[in-house]
Amino acid sequence: MTKKVPVVILCGGRGTRLKEETEMRPKPMVEVGGRPILWHIMKLYSFYGFKDFILCLGYKKEMIKEYFLNYHVMNNDCTVTLGTKHAVKFHSDHLEKDWTVTLVDTGENAMTGARVKRIEKYLTDDDFMLTYGDGVADIDIRKLYDFHRARKRVGTVCAVHPSSRFGEIIVRQGLAVRFSEKPQTTEGFINGGFFVFKRKFLEYLSGDPGCYLEREPLERLAHDKQLNVNVHTGFWQCMDTQRELDLLNSLWQTQSAPWKVW
Repeated sequence: MTKKVPVVILCGGRGTRLKEETEMRPKPMVEVGGRPILWHIMKLYSFYGFKDFILCLGYKKEMIKEYFLNYHVMNNDCTVTLGTKHAVKFHSDHLEKDWTVTLVDTGENAMTGARVKRIEKYLTDDDFMLTYGDGVADIDIRKLYDFHRARKRVGTVCAVHPSSRFGEIIVRQGLAVRFSEKPQTTEGFINGGFFVFKRKFLEYLSGDPGCYLEREPLERLAHDKQLNVNVHTGFWQCMDTQRELDLLNSLWQTQSAPWKVW
């Protein structure tokens, strides 16, 4: 890649449907296969060359900051000699040396759209990627980005097959005709949570805490015929419930995790 495209990851929600895990830690730090699901998401993007991350923090933000500030120690074997200066000897190394991770406090109670708006000063490139900190897929991120660039519209959303509790995207000729967060039926596609946007999309957002990305901003973008749809028919799974967490862990433990492309 000749230019860096930042990957924005929404990491600030409370994850109330997974309360057993999230009472003690932020949802992106819930572990799949011994690693935070956030790490899995970042590994997916980095495999395709996207290694500059901006994390929108909120609930229990200090745990995510501590994880990355101590990443070298947390992810390597080491020997600590107490009472001396420079007393840590590392016996192994991790593979994420070329990642850059910007950690931004976007507020304890801000909604998704407000969080993105509040990191505006860090988004200096023409385009940026956006995803949630709780879902994995075997999406080819490079192809998604190239798809977005070729169509020259403000936004692109990756659409996946529906489940009744998710919002619905009505698609015609590769464009979002309507973006409905609370559908009455389960026909069509749902928001898979992997986006690409031009910086112009920030004009659709507000820093007001109640600004939901998935409501007025995306609905208005669809109304303006500026929201491309890239349909993904492969594996996709969010982590909203204990059952879904157990599924992801089972796939990882049996070495059959479709999102592990690295």
